[in-house]
Parts: sequence; structure tokens; C-alpha cells
Amino acid sequence: MHTRNILFSLFLLATLLPACAPYKMDIRQGNFVTPEMRSQLKVGMTRAQVKYAVGTPMISDPFHANRWDYVYRLEHDRKLVEQQSMTLYFEGDNLVRIEDRNPPLENVSAKTDEPAKE
Repeated sequence: MHTRNILFSLFLLATLLPACAPYKMDIRQGNFVTPEMRSQLKVGMTRAQVKYAVGTPMISDPFHANRWDYVYRLEHDRKLVEQQSMTLYFEGDNLVRIEDRNPPLENVSAKTDEPAKE
């Protein structure tokens, strides 16, 4: 009888153990800036207009008040899946330069469920 309880316990443990695998969640950090949001940015815009178009910057550095950094990272299963980086430079209240270090999307329509244009 005692052996049967041990075998049943081992069987139960073996069937339930895979369900206890650790969950690895997606980790999103920063500002996700879509291509549509980027296309709204124009040199000469005010800080308020930029905030309206792309949101508040992720990094605010008091030593570089005329520079706004927008950084985004997506990790899945502890592997980097996507990374974006964009820096905006201001003189006074006006946007004077945009450094967009994001690779161009080859087929944006595939992500938006629109038919691809050829």
C-alpha cells in the first residue's frame, strides 16, 4: 500500500511539473514611436507640438535640456526582438534636427493588414 502511494505521488508530480514552468513575459521599455508619428515631425515645430505628435521623451537630461531621446526596447524570452532610437534637438523652443536611427520598415502594410502597394 505504501509503495502504491509513492508511485501515485511520483505520477502526479510528473504530470503537474511541466505546468509549473516559469512564465517569461515580454518586457517593453521606453517610448514606442510608430512610423506615422515620426512622419508628423517637422523641423521648426515647437516643443509642445513635438510632445503632441510623439509623446513625452523617455530620457530627460538636465545637462542636455535641448536634446530629447526616445528609446524603445522589446524583449521576448530574454532576447532583444525590437529596438528603436530617435534623438530630437532644439534651439530655444523650436525643433532644429532629428536623428532617427531606426531601420526603415520594408513592408509596413504587412503590419497594418493593408494590401501591399507594388
